[in-house]
Amino acid sequence: MLTVALTGGIASGKSVITDLFEKLGAEIIDTDLISRKLVEPGSPLLKKITELFGDEVLDQSKALDRTKLRQRVFNNSEERIALEELLHPAIRQHVYERIAASDADYVIVAIPLLTETRYPYEFDRILVVDATLQQQLARLVERDDLSEEAAMKIVAAQSDRESRLAVADDIIINDGSIDALKKKVVELHKNYTHLSKMARGE
Repeated sequence: MLTVALTGGIASGKSVITDLFEKLGAEIIDTDLISRKLVEPGSPLLKKITELFGDEVLDQSKALDRTKLRQRVFNNSEERIALEELLHPAIRQHVYERIAASDADYVIVAIPLLTETRYPYEFDRILVVDATLQQQLARLVERDDLSEEAAMKIVAAQSDRESRLAVADDIIINDGSIDALKKKVVELHKNYTHLSKMARGE
């Protein structure tokens, strides 16, 4: 089976692209959804997080308040690393279990912070979704109702475009219409399906 990591900066269009791949038959493994599931109320991982950060990172229903936690670790590298050491190995294990159980031609694993993680994965290919800084900021401001200054801080906290593009085997530049985006996804789908069949000797 072919495994493809999909990454890209915030508001670059990763979710739209994974949806397009899924409609074409690819299996999508979303690490953000896995992360949410692993910290559901009553989970061992949520217990460890509250032991580390206290009950103030929970909301009124005793679920994890991701916004509060994100704000807390945003400017504290020690706490951010401690959180990553809890979450990332568990997420990675879950990803590999999902891959092993899949019978799709190829699997796309959406990992927004692939270039930032200290827990590397092994994939056959890396697909980077790219957009200009101006496009990212405009989408963030509209999507999350943020000021341009707040949006800029979020973008600046991630790795830069050059670091992401340097690890890419494939690149989708998301700077046009949805129809243009669909054509790019279809071409990659054909290529990934072909590579997967070659790997299986078909």
